[in-house]
Parts: sequence; structure tokens; C-alpha cells
Amino acid sequence: MKKLLFACLFVFVAWSGTCQDRSRIIVDIPTDQKPWSDREINTNNFQFAIVTDRTGGHRPGVFLEGIHRLNLMQPEFVLSVGDLIEGYTEDTDRLDAEWTEFNGFIDSLSVPFFYVPGNHDITNQVMEDKWKELYGVTYYHFVYNDVLFLCLNSEDNLRGAGRGTIDDEQYEYIKKTLEENQDVKWTLVFMHQPLWVQEDTKRWNDVEALLADREHNVFAGHYHRYWKTKRNNGKYIALATTGGGSPLRGTAYGEFDHVVWVTMTDEGPILANLLLEGVWDENIVTEDLIELVRNRPYPISQETVYAASENSYETTLRITNDSDYPMEVRLEGFNNQDWDYSLSENALRVEPNDVKDIRMTMAAMSDDGEIRAPVHLNTEVSYLYPGRTDVVLQQEFLVGPVRKYLVTHSTSPVKVDGKMSEWAGEWMSFGGELMKGKPFDYSGPKDLQVSFQVATDDNNLYLAFRIDDDEIYMNEKGSLWSQDALLVGLDPREAGVSSQNKGEGRNQAWLGYLRSFRETDPTHWPNDAPVEVESAMTRTDTGVALEMAIPLSYLEENQPGGWENFRLILGYYDYDDEGEQRTEHYWYPAWDSDGNLVGSGTFFREVVTNEP
Repeated sequence: MKKLLFACLFVFVAWSGTCQDRSRIIVDIPTDQKPWSDREINTNNFQFAIVTDRTGGHRPGVFLEGIHRLNLMQPEFVLSVGDLIEGYTEDTDRLDAEWTEFNGFIDSLSVPFFYVPGNHDITNQVMEDKWKELYGVTYYHFVYNDVLFLCLNSEDNLRGAGRGTIDDEQYEYIKKTLEENQDVKWTLVFMHQPLWVQEDTKRWNDVEALLADREHNVFAGHYHRYWKTKRNNGKYIALATTGGGSPLRGTAYGEFDHVVWVTMTDEGPILANLLLEGVWDENIVTEDLIELVRNRPYPISQETVYAASENSYETTLRITNDSDYPMEVRLEGFNNQDWDYSLSENALRVEPNDVKDIRMTMAAMSDDGEIRAPVHLNTEVSYLYPGRTDVVLQQEFLVGPVRKYLVTHSTSPVKVDGKMSEWAGEWMSFGGELMKGKPFDYSGPKDLQVSFQVATDDNNLYLAFRIDDDEIYMNEKGSLWSQDALLVGLDPREAGVSSQNKGEGRNQAWLGYLRSFRETDPTHWPNDAPVEVESAMTRTDTGVALEMAIPLSYLEENQPGGWENFRLILGYYDYDDEGEQRTEHYWYPAWDSDGNLVGSGTFFREVVTNEP
């Protein structure tokens, strides 16, 4: 640590020594009047930049583009808030390759870069050891131009996403650093996870208490959304992404790629968010906009249309404006060869605290009885927000009938043992129809086919899977996301709510369950699940047989009047060629995908009577 601080001190002294003549402007003007204003020159100001999450589903090329832009602007130096590599592995060869790639990006940066660890950089002891081998320490500080920079490690206890901490040893370091630097004009804190919105963060609350009486700002990343909060006598800012996974829905959602340009003044830092398409100040997303946009569901909701024998349907699109600002709404559909459809309105204004319905009628172009492709309907909602013209929300709806499923009530006991002797009903299946990956990486049902049944008894909801896979790839030490695994999403809420699920609230509002086939720790973060899932598997000649049991009490808790339905999404990660080749397969389009069908995969409780 002392060697690192001495090196930083040496660099900064060298920089500041070149600035002695910056305060002087020598111009030979022969008049008393001068062609410039009387403002003081910014001799005490300096500029640096911040990059945020590159990984967590990185999009190639974005981070490097940010580096190129910073080279054009020439800050004094650049700081990070972590998630620099994808990580989440104990494979040192893979870690070496990922750090070599990342450091190649940094080698192209013409100014110093300061590393801060994120959960993708340090999640286990192997990754922490690799960090220390490359960068010496996981937390540190430096002082430049009378500003204290605290670079912290929110991954102190290796607990992963959403479980950041500051432990005792790091707290004592922070306390000592702040005591030794009481007279700095400003303190800037950098870390990955925004600990101020997390629980069980060990000593973070104590760190905030130490910061409360000094001028300070805190910067973090992790959630891939930008928001600014005034807190603890400072500004706490969570940044968006510099290439990490993001829906990129725009500034109103705080979802964009950016670097932050910071000008440090005597009155504190001035922030400019440099987006690929422009420059914004720190108020790009405020608490008012968070309340308007993020803390509300999308203003347009769609009624589910379940498949029936008729060839004509009517559905309702409900527009709810529960804000204090008027909304303008536009709807536009695309030609569809299966349906002739019409909207009662396609452009309207909705006043504050008002609700309007739009009727959509659909008539089949033929009477062949098949379930047809949905109609693609683009919607746009513009809030008339004072001083802003960019508070525009967009979403595409797929409108059409979906199949209504009944879940069988089993009168015979089901034993969760990975054997299929109890399952005599009809199997449903998927594999290849909805696939993500290279087309030639899937060769048909022998490559992968997932068959399944669903049933209940008085106590549990049961899922049975017959997985035919020509290569079950397992890695006892690798990430569960990088080997063959089954994905099960179960939304226990009543149909009017679960049908609108767009993927938000995983393992909070609904169960997201990832199950691999390895011997140890086969499920992803089982303690995070809102309900305990019992599972068992056996190997078969063609792959795997797997059974799961989920307590019906989970449905009862979410439907207090007695459960009537649940919504199910299923997927499968298929790795071939010893993990080198990957495809993803889904039963219905994923809830967070563009192809999501409102209400798809909803099962309804079978009415059981005692009549003969």
C-alpha cells in the first residue's frame, strides 16, 4: 500500500508541477477595453473521468469506444466503479485471458486509469487472489489537488451481486484515512455496489457516519441504471453502463452507455454525462423522474386473449395516467398476414389521474383453426414534463390469442426422485423452435429436446422434465451460466398481474430457478429463492430425467383468496463441444424479451368435483 501511494504521489506532483504558468494570459492589446469577460480563470479546477460497468452481459466495442472518446477529451486521469471483466469463475486460464483483454483496452488510454473491483471482478478467493496478483490491493486512496479519492472494495466478503459489504478491516482503513485527511476540500468515494440501497452491508452505515460531516460525493455502478440521490449531506450517484448489459430504453429510464466527465471546483464536482449521442449534466435522472418513470408500471397494459375456437377476438388496451402530468399516446400496428385488425383510437391525450381504454378488434384472415402469429403494435407515451421534451417511453406489444393450459390434480402420490413412473399424461416439449445461437449449432431433436408435464396435489406443484441431450456438459467449478442448465420461471400472482410480467422482480415478485446437472451446488443462489424448491434427477440413455416440487403455499401466499393460476416460463442452456458451443432454447419467448406474449404459459387450476 505504501509503495502504491508513493507512486501515486510522485505522479501527481509531477503533473501539478507543469501547471505553474496556466493562470497567466499574455495578450498584447493596445486599448483599455479587452475582448474578454472579467471572470476568474479556473486555475484551481481539474478534470477527470469515470467509466462504469463494462460487463454483466457486455456488448462488444462499447467500452473501447468510451476509451477513444476519453482520449479525445484528455482528462487528467480516469477512475472506474468496477465490473471490468465477466469473471464469475475459478478457472485461472480464463481469468488471465479476460484480464489480458481488458488491460489491452486500458493500454490504449493515454492517461492513468484507477481500478476498482466489482462483483464480476472478485466473487471468490481465486478471483481475489488474481486481483491482488495483478493490482496489489483491493482498496486504497490518494490525494490530488486537495481532494481525497477513496477507492473501496464493496466485494469484501465475496458475497456477490446485491450483497456488497465493507468489513471491519476495510472500515478501520477508511476511518484512519479520513482522520489523516480531515482538511481536504472534498472527498470522493468510488465503489461498485451502491451499498446505500442494500441491506446487511456490515460497516457501510458506519462509513456513512464518518462521511456525514465533510463535503463528499459517492459514485457506484452495478445496477446498470443511473440515478442521483441527495443523502447524508452529499450526492450519491449510481451510474449506468459503459458497455454492460442494458435494455438501453433511454434517459428517462436511466439506461444508457456513458462516461462521466468531472470538473473538480472549490465548490465541489460538476458532472457532465457524456452519452454516445450527446452530453448531459448530473440531473439526467432525478428523484422526480424516478418516481414518474421507474416507480410506475408502463402506462399501457394489455388484456390477455386466450385461444378459443372462434376466429374473431376483441381485446382492450388500458392507458393509465396516475401522474400529475398530461400524456400523449400513439399506437401503430404493422401488417399481419393472419389478422385483419382495427383500433378504436391510435392517438390520444390522457389527462393527469385519468384512465382510457382502446378497443382492438381482430378477425382471422382464414378459418383453418390454427393459433396465428400475433400482431406487432408499437406504443409511445410522451409525458408533458416541464422543461423536458425527452420523457418519452416506448414499448412494443404482441397482441394475439395464447393457449390456455389446465394443470392436472394428481390423485396418486408423486415422489420427487427423478423417476418418471408416476407421469402418465401428455408431454409438452420445446427445443429449436425458439432458439438463440448460431443456426448450425442446433441439429434437431437429437441435439436437444425438453419434454415436460405439470401437476399438483394437495401440497405441491410438480414439474417433470425429460431432457434428451446428446451432450450434457457439466463443470463442477465453473459458473452455472456456463454449462448445461434448466431455467424455470414461476410467477405465483393472479393472472391479471402475472400476465403483465416483463421480467422485473426475479426472486422477489416471482421465482427464478436455474438448475444444472452437476453433483455439488447444482442451483444458482438457492438461498435467494422466495420458496424452497425440491428437485431430484437421474441420468438416462438420452440425457436427464428431472423432477421438482414447489409448495402450493407459495401460490396461496400470493393469491390469498385461494390460488387459481400461475404463469410458467421454461428455458434451457445447451453447451456442446466441451462447453465451446452454446445455444439457448425456450418454450415461450422470455418475459424480458421483445417476443414476450402477454399471459403466455399461464396454467389454470383444474376444477375437481366429487360427483360420480
